[in-house]
Amino acid sequence: MKKALVVGIDNYPAPNQLSGCVNDAVELSALLESNGDGSPNFDVRRIISSEGSVTSAKLHEAIGELFAGDADTVLLYFAGHGIMDEETNNGFLVTQDGSNPNWGINLSGILQQANKAHPRIKSTVILLDSCQSGFAGEVSGLGENGAVSHIGNGVTILTACHRQGFAAEANGHGKFTDIMIDGLGGAASDVIGRVTPASLYAHVDQTLGAWEQRPIYKANVQSFISLREVSPKVPKEVLRRLPQYFPTASHIFKLDPSFEPDRGEEAENLAGVAVDDDNVRIYRELQKCHQHGLVTPTEHEFMWHSAVFSGGVRLTATGAHYRKLAEKKKI
Repeated sequence: MKKALVVGIDNYPAPNQLSGCVNDAVELSALLESNGDGSPNFDVRRIISSEGSVTSAKLHEAIGELFAGDADTVLLYFAGHGIMDEETNNGFLVTQDGSNPNWGINLSGILQQANKAHPRIKSTVILLDSCQSGFAGEVSGLGENGAVSHIGNGVTILTACHRQGFAAEANGHGKFTDIMIDGLGGAASDVIGRVTPASLYAHVDQTLGAWEQRPIYKANVQSFISLREVSPKVPKEVLRRLPQYFPTASHIFKLDPSFEPDRGEEAENLAGVAVDDDNVRIYRELQKCHQHGLVTPTEHEFMWHSAVFSGGVRLTATGAHYRKLAEKKKI
């Protein structure tokens, strides 16, 4: 069972209104609800300021319900204002009724709930697109009265910026969430089509420039979970055949002109070599693997030359990894 609480607040008291948080929450909810093939993913509860006031009491209750009961994965997403109270060394998610000193939801309280929920809840993912949200990723200073509070088992935190940073908006979206939406849509998926918190962070980190806000990623996990699954970059049945094509990780698969029906300027020279339909099928599969960095030609720069001039292809390090997974029947 997977459940998600997605919160977006635009309508703060003037002059503190935001413009992209509700849009972000709506789009993120739609992505999380289903995988790329339409199969169900997270059971999402959405709370957005365009549909009613998002008060501290309402959000506190919803977060409590998120961490209640058993679940494989729970996800908390918040887009809105965040603030650090330097006097108390506490970070807050600011609700619509928040004001000094009761800004809203204490980040240390969220982390404590997440820690206590394990192992009833196997994995918790916290995604925060708010200013100074990186406070949630700090290991020390999260407990009451400044005590050390660790990130518990199964907890992953991904925030838009560090504790002194600011989360920017552009074109009706938060920059951080806009990149996450792109990643969840498939840009951050692995070859098999899985989008994990780590791959999502890598996608955000690589997309944001050195002069822009810097995301924070903290995790205490023994295995990565999938936030969403999309179409594999290489069909799984092709990946399962890698041990067949490459009996060992160092094996070189030999090609010849029978694999390539489009012989171009070499057509006349190869007129006596028949095209083998089964070889063509294998060659197309290897081309797909080459496109996504799983195999590489050994003697030539391009796959076409390897075929028409009887070269070979070998596994890359990534290809050897997926070959091993296929050999262990983990694909």
